[in-house]
Amino acid sequence: MYRPRVIPVLLLKGLGLVKTVKFDKERYIGDPINAVRIFNDLEADELAFVDITATNENRTISLDLVRNIGDEAFMPFAVGGGITTLEEIKQLLSVGAEKVIINTAAVTNPNLIEQAANSFGNQSIIVSLDIKKSLFNKYTIYTNSGSRKLKADFIEHIKKMESLGAGEILINSIDNDGMMQGYDIELINQVSNAVSIPVIAAGGAGATKDFGQAFKEGQASAVAAGSMFVYHGPRRAVLINYPDKNELFHVFN
Repeated sequence: MYRPRVIPVLLLKGLGLVKTVKFDKERYIGDPINAVRIFNDLEADELAFVDITATNENRTISLDLVRNIGDEAFMPFAVGGGITTLEEIKQLLSVGAEKVIINTAAVTNPNLIEQAANSFGNQSIIVSLDIKKSLFNKYTIYTNSGSRKLKADFIEHIKKMESLGAGEILINSIDNDGMMQGYDIELINQVSNAVSIPVIAAGGAGATKDFGQAFKEGQASAVAAGSMFVYHGPRRAVLINYPDKNELFHVFN
């Protein structure tokens, strides 16, 4: 029976894994290649790697690191961080990534989405959007790792990304990031109702029941999480983990 994909999102700061809370308070987690090996053994559906400082440092996620991930990973994986050109996308796909994740450049240069979809197929292009609520509960897009606010209406922007050829939308709640208290279901629902392409829910998962809620109530096509897959227990000891298939089957059915 069908179940949504369950995707660990692993944050990179250069060549190391980190985890954040509300896009702040970075904590070093460990070596990304070691994490890939563990997720291989745990049979994760997919992985996503995002270099969170690449854009603000005017660089792209390390091509050598992506190549090393490609050599180790048994599952499909997506990569993001500082991607601004077709040539960068071509290089990342050529060393093993199945998909690229584009965030800030989707705002600063929307034509890149159309060009990339035409060149590599829309199944290879994920547009990632970081969303935060204003004091008046209005959803607002932020770029540059959550440091710059976009004035455009977030639903209109998402529809535009779909029309330009994005294959998937990764929607991440800055307010819920790292809190492990559940997704913003209203946000996920609004995005899912606005587009016909798959929507990946991210930001806030703390238990497998949150996956089920994002799927059943938020209408997400896939679910992603960070803290839940790198921490264990109330003290958040670092432990790479992933739910078994039976547990996931019961969560979604």
